[in-house]
Amino acid sequence: MTTLTPLGRRLTSVVERREYGAYTVITVDDRAAPSPRPGQFYMLTAAERWGGGDDERPFLPRAFSVMRARDGMLDFLLEDVGPGTNRLAELDAGDGLYLLGPFGNGFAAPRDGRRAVLVGGGVGIAPLVMLDPATTLLGFRDADHAEGAVLIPGARVATDDGSVGHHGFVTDLLDLAGHVEVYACGPPPMLDAVAALCNAAGVPAQLAMESGMACGFGACFGCVVPTRRGYVRLCVDGPVLEAADL
Repeated sequence: MTTLTPLGRRLTSVVERREYGAYTVITVDDRAAPSPRPGQFYMLTAAERWGGGDDERPFLPRAFSVMRARDGMLDFLLEDVGPGTNRLAELDAGDGLYLLGPFGNGFAAPRDGRRAVLVGGGVGIAPLVMLDPATTLLGFRDADHAEGAVLIPGARVATDDGSVGHHGFVTDLLDLAGHVEVYACGPPPMLDAVAALCNAAGVPAQLAMESGMACGFGACFGCVVPTRRGYVRLCVDGPVLEAADL
């Protein structure tokens, strides 16, 4: 079942801002809208000073998975990697934020009594936070980014430079033995590796895919990806897809 979004964007307010190394978490008051399901996403736009550069070129909305939803409060995990994300990551308590969402198809419960294994990479750890406690493997670039691991207590950590936890890829830690189902979100190379490992082992995996989105509701066809069933739009047919379909 998917939670459907209300029509039109709505103005919300940031109520808290927290820092975790390279990441920023903002909490937004969205009590007027329905609660999202794990794996769904929102389109975010700053309500003020929404243009950048000398010509105030407008920022397009950015798609972000919801990290946590409690009593109408939504948490989003942000990383400043460019002008648009910089504007969002600098929002503080009292600032306005336009929301569209929740959008997309989220994660489904494990099938056939399987045990969930969560695999996250970088800012892609966000949609995994809402899932039930499970074996969790998180990969980051370095120690500064690895501070985000505190958001999922008990996770095993890998870093590219070996500064925290395992030195190497997070997929090095993935054990597919037993009756398991994998839930993953992260950069495309990580998801490709997870899909290949799970498909080879016959293990079901649900992947929250990432792609540039301009609208969030299927009109722009900017987030199309190929699958065994043909091309699909991640915003309406995903963002969670079965690894076996890729």
